[in-house]
Amino acid sequence: MKLGFTTLALFMEPTPYIINLAKKHEFEIIEILAEDPLYEKDNSAFIDCGLDIRMHAATVDINIASINKGIRAESVKQMIHCGQYAEEIGANTITVHPGIIGRNEPHLRKWALEMSIESIGEIIDNTNVEISVENMPVRGKFLGNTVEEIEMIQEATGCSLTIDTGHGNTCGNVAEMLELKNISYCHLNDNDGVKDQHITLGEGTLDLNLLKKIDTAIIELNNFDNILKSKEVIDNL
Repeated sequence: MKLGFTTLALFMEPTPYIINLAKKHEFEIIEILAEDPLYEKDNSAFIDCGLDIRMHAATVDINIASINKGIRAESVKQMIHCGQYAEEIGANTITVHPGIIGRNEPHLRKWALEMSIESIGEIIDNTNVEISVENMPVRGKFLGNTVEEIEMIQEATGCSLTIDTGHGNTCGNVAEMLELKNISYCHLNDNDGVKDQHITLGEGTLDLNLLKKIDTAIIELNNFDNILKSKEVIDNL
């Protein structure tokens, strides 16, 4: 498995430090958490650093499926900015969340899905990097937490997919998600099957045998020691 980690565990640490840490521990990929403060630091060291660089677009205060036109427009604008920035620093892919709804009612959910598809199409049309949409956890406010919704988004936009094993574990659909076409890479984390806990692999209920189906992945945890513990679990599969 081609393996990397998220900078969530090292947010705002100097870029050369993150790159050296990845190489020291024999990771091949870094996924940059692109919340707004990221753009205030010097990230030029990622250019031609010898690693596969991906970006996770901002999620804080972002909703590309909002039925509020102003919020949706600003969210799409920031996703496009992330894609353009990714191109500048040599990143290959940005992962985008499909959005949320305020009330989980069927007619509102259908409307929000239409807004999400429209927004993803606009992001794709205005960027030159791979746009990959992530499956979401079980909570009703999240779009894209069923295989049917993720397939609908992909078929309508031609986007790639980022499959999060922890999110799928809360929905009971990890195996089905991993069978979908055009998966760019996966987010690896574990949980108790109920809450989206993002804990070390092997400490929850995720079927670790499913990881054998994955070719390219990011360990998505907020503690680097736990990232290394999860890497050891993967190495021993």
